[in-house]
Amino acid sequence: RHHRTHGTPMWSLILPLLLLLQGRTVRAYDREMTVFVDAGKTECLYHQVRPGETIDFEYQVIDGGHGDLDISFTLLDPIGLVIVSDYKKPENMHRHEVGKESGGGGGGGGGGDFRFCFDNSFSLFNRKTVFFELIVEREGEPEDAQWEPIDDLAGLSRDEYYDMKVQDIMDFIGRIRLQLNKARQLQDLLRSHEARDRNLAETNFQKVNHWSMLQISAMIGVGLIQVFMLRSIFATDGRMHHLWRKLGI
Repeated sequence: RHHRTHGTPMWSLILPLLLLLQGRTVRAYDREMTVFVDAGKTECLYHQVRPGETIDFEYQVIDGGHGDLDISFTLLDPIGLVIVSDYKKPENMHRHEVGKESGGGGGGGGGGDFRFCFDNSFSLFNRKTVFFELIVEREGEPEDAQWEPIDDLAGLSRDEYYDMKVQDIMDFIGRIRLQLNKARQLQDLLRSHEARDRNLAETNFQKVNHWSMLQISAMIGVGLIQVFMLRSIFATDGRMHHLWRKLGI
C-alpha cells in the first residue's frame, strides 16, 4: 500500500488515481481494418500475442462483387496449428485465450505470432471486401480478489480506508470503461452491417439499370424493325417490295 500523510489535499490525490487507473487498463490492442481479397487468393495478417492474453476477432464480408457475401477464415497459432476454421461464411466472431487452450506442444505457453487468414480461393471472379476488428487484451485481477470482505471497519486506519475506497472507485470506473467499449464494438458492428447492405443495394441498383437499358434498347430496336417491315410491304416502288414479291410474300 501507498501511505500518505493525513493533511494531503484532495486535488493532489487525483493524479495518482488517474495513473493507477491507466495502469489497470485492460485493453492492450484494438484495431479495425478493411481488406480486399482477390478471387482465388488468400490474405493473411500476423499479430504477436503473449501468453495469458485473450484474442477477440470479428469479421464481416461487406462486399462480394457480383457473387455471394462469404469468405473462409482460419486462425492459426505460432506453430501452425489451426485454432478456428470457417468455410464460406458472411460473418462470425471468435474468442481465444492464449495459454489456456493452445500451445500444448509449442512451448512458451502458446505466445507468438498468430496468423489470421481470409481465403477466397473458392471464388473464380469476385473480389471480396472484408471488415474485421482485432482486440487483444489481458484480463485484470478478479474484482473479488482485490479486497477481502471486511466486516469490521473499526480496525482500519484512515489510509487503509482511503485506499479501499480508491480501489472501489477504480473498479467502478473500470466497469464503466468495459461497458463503453462494448457499446463502441456494437456500433462498429452496426456500421459494418450498414456498409454491407449499402453495397448490396448499390449492386442491385446497377443490375436493374443495366437490364432496364438493355430491355428498352431491345424494344426500340424491335419497334423500328416492325415499322420498316410494314413500310416496305406497302411501298410498291421500293426494293424491299420487289424482294417480298420474289419470296412470294
